[in-house]
Amino acid sequence: MANLKSLVKDTAIYGLSSIVARFINYFLVPIQTARFSASGGQYGVITNVYAYISLLIILLTYGMETTFFRFMSKEGENPRRVYSTTLRMVAATSLVFAVIIFLFLQPIASAMGYADHPEYVGVMFITVAIDAFTAIPFAYLRYAHRPIKFASLKIFNISLNIILNILYLIVFPALKFNPFGIYEDGFRLEVVWVFYINLCCTVVTLFMLWKELKGFRFGFDKATCLRMLSYTWPLLVMGLAGQLNQAASQILFPYFYAGDDWRAQLGIYGACIKIAMIMVMITQAFRYAYEPFVFSKSRDSDQKETYAIAMKYYIIFTLLAFLAVIGYMDILRYLVGKSYWEGLKVVPIVMVAEIMFGVFFNLSFWYKLTDRTIWGAWFSGIGAVVLIIIDILLIPRFSYMACAWAGFAAYAVSMVISYFLGQRYFPICYPLRDIAVYAGVTLVLFVGMQTANNQLPSWAALLVNTILLLLFVAFIVKRDFPLGNLPVIGKYFRK
Repeated sequence: MANLKSLVKDTAIYGLSSIVARFINYFLVPIQTARFSASGGQYGVITNVYAYISLLIILLTYGMETTFFRFMSKEGENPRRVYSTTLRMVAATSLVFAVIIFLFLQPIASAMGYADHPEYVGVMFITVAIDAFTAIPFAYLRYAHRPIKFASLKIFNISLNIILNILYLIVFPALKFNPFGIYEDGFRLEVVWVFYINLCCTVVTLFMLWKELKGFRFGFDKATCLRMLSYTWPLLVMGLAGQLNQAASQILFPYFYAGDDWRAQLGIYGACIKIAMIMVMITQAFRYAYEPFVFSKSRDSDQKETYAIAMKYYIIFTLLAFLAVIGYMDILRYLVGKSYWEGLKVVPIVMVAEIMFGVFFNLSFWYKLTDRTIWGAWFSGIGAVVLIIIDILLIPRFSYMACAWAGFAAYAVSMVISYFLGQRYFPICYPLRDIAVYAGVTLVLFVGMQTANNQLPSWAALLVNTILLLLFVAFIVKRDFPLGNLPVIGKYFRK
């Protein structure tokens, strides 16, 4: 129970920082979607390029975060040597990648559809190489149980990004101030400066990790490197396949969409799924705390019971978040410019897909703890194949709605397969009945909220949805969080 309390504490810190950081980052969405109209397609460029970035960060970290945690807690390994070896490995691969980009920038940009703007590709690909390297010092902060510094740096990075975006997109054009000649005639905005800002923030964050970079001095161990590579390569395949489930649609869309306005349509999809990213916040916060927790808990006798309880509460709180977003959609839609509102119908689909991804992540530890990481590659690979097939077949007909349903199907398949095979190799008695009850109640309330959103004025829909959300909270409290068990105030609820 003490370990579980530690998990809750770390999750709260990581979760708060993740929520604050994402909340701050959300300011980019209304700012950019207001300044870059849907018809202009600039936000479609941002969506497309960042989809490539999300895959590259997986490729360039090649599962070394999880591998780092595994080897730092493994008997017989020297933690200092493991950290130093990991730093040097990821630094070397990031440097090689940067050199390749410089040598072959034009053909790479042309293949991506940006022959006239290779700077889009160059700036962001160098940024991702630095980001991949800094992932290891950030992992060390998590290992060392230093969530405050971890959270502070993440929030600082995003805050700086927001400030520079506001200056470039709003303040300088309003003041007619053109520092260093960054604007052309008429203060026309260019997407590339959004990418330059990202690079600047990444470099500043790198320098702020200088204390953690001292880990280089502990040397490089070839034997440790080979053992880590043996463990991590299936994680790389799994990570790429898993990220394909999130990014492949945005990458494939320009190649299979039938119209000439692919940038506009992709921009609408990319803007609206930002509203669904609250699920990514919750899953990411849980992952940051849960991953080192699981490996440290692996020798305890009650580990399976703890994993089952963690799964249940993860699902409860993500379903609550889902209903909150649906219930207050009439407010949250202002996170994106009005020209993008036609795409809001993808939000519920993407949110449920993200919940299933979180469940899949929680299930994944059976093969990580048993060193059968190859299974993760298979599960994610199968999901990626499902997604790509649906995208190829349906994007020409259904545009970005095909992307939303493709992700839904991919995560559902990966989750189901992982559960059944996990019960064979590492059986855990998950509270399936309780989970089914919560899912059923959520479905009923979702239908009620959608009906209110579609049939009632905004003020009335918000009132009805608030009541429905409070009913769900009351149901949770009654069933799994009796107030009488709470510290201090619990005595006022006991009979």
